[in-house]
Amino acid sequence: MDALGKLQQFRAERSEKNVLHLVFDMPGRPMNVFSNAAIAELGVFSRWLRESDVKGVVIRSGKPSAFCAGADLAELGLAYDMIMAAPAETRDRVAFDHFFRLSQALRGIETAGKPVAAAIAGLALGGGGELALAAHHRVMVDDPKVAFGLPESLVGLLPGGGGTQRLPRLTGIEKALPILLEGARLSGQAAIAAGVVDQLVPAGEEVAAAERWVLSHPSASQPWDRPGWRPADVDDVAAIVARKRESVLAETLGHYPAPLAILDCVGEGLPQPFDAAIRTEMQIFSKLIQRREPRNMIRTLFLGRLDHDRLRKAGGIPAPVEQAVAVVSEALQAGGTTDATLADAFARAGFHGPSRAPAFDGVIAQSAFWLEAEPVTNGKRALRERLVRAYSVADKWRATFSEDQRRAADYLLVTKHGFPAYMAGAFSSAEPGA
Repeated sequence: MDALGKLQQFRAERSEKNVLHLVFDMPGRPMNVFSNAAIAELGVFSRWLRESDVKGVVIRSGKPSAFCAGADLAELGLAYDMIMAAPAETRDRVAFDHFFRLSQALRGIETAGKPVAAAIAGLALGGGGELALAAHHRVMVDDPKVAFGLPESLVGLLPGGGGTQRLPRLTGIEKALPILLEGARLSGQAAIAAGVVDQLVPAGEEVAAAERWVLSHPSASQPWDRPGWRPADVDDVAAIVARKRESVLAETLGHYPAPLAILDCVGEGLPQPFDAAIRTEMQIFSKLIQRREPRNMIRTLFLGRLDHDRLRKAGGIPAPVEQAVAVVSEALQAGGTTDATLADAFARAGFHGPSRAPAFDGVIAQSAFWLEAEPVTNGKRALRERLVRAYSVADKWRATFSEDQRRAADYLLVTKHGFPAYMAGAFSSAEPGA
């Protein structure tokens, strides 16, 4: 176990019955997340496991409240900057090579020839959910606070560690899509019924239950690695994805690429052999990560929410932040304009207000947002003028606010005042969606 002795994000503990316990326990962090260091160590472990003499593996957390809460989104921002700094013709490859390491590590674990069980006693979200899905058996504590989910779509991304491929193969497409597209979390019997968890146990019994399963299933493998296995609903995947795509576009008006990318992953990947499917998933992810929408949504809906909650707990949202948000919202008047052309432009750009959402016009945003794209209409001109006015009002505070105050203000604009998340907000940048 020399290689495992050097791990810092994980601990390796061998039980009396020669079962290796891989304990995810990041130092100095209240929750485990998949940092670059953790992904690298998981790769080391996957290579070690193939040559080891252990009878199997139990994956568990050393944290009291979470199995793994997902990706390190701060590092994700740095990765975005690295990718976009590369020459345009190499960005797909740079992104693929950087992010595919998690898929490779998880694939190595599930194909190492050893039974692997996950003992879930906290939140298994995002990459944590994907780690659990790569196990051959999942034991979950029967408690509403213990949950499985793949919420990447809520911050403009998709599960890029095999989640869009393992989940529908385990649960079926119809049960997988709410988890993939809406960020649904499953606990208890709901997780059992969906097929993402195999066994529920009382708190404190999950590790022993996982080890018993490992010892009683020495030849475990994933269903997709068995000869002749096919997903039960693979012949229906094109029709299911087409119907869901139509409803997604009606709801999002083509402004949010993540749900469409997830549907592409399912539709293209499910008919493929698994190793090809996870490469398809990563090719789609590699293009999605280069877009502005996930960067803006992470900054506003994740980092901004954390900043907002931290400020609130530290004594309340500072009065200047609340004042700035109110004044910028008043300058926008997204839900209060009497100009029918401008009101329609607000709605088509994804601003939420009292007016009924328009029908999808068939335009799916590409590199340019709807507001920026041709053709230029009177509505777009009017909306641009209104946004310039609102952003100039925000200028007054932008230079004086700290970064966390700017993000918290944008979080309030999005969640309380109808500003579209894909454009971020008016405080973190001087131009819409920049």
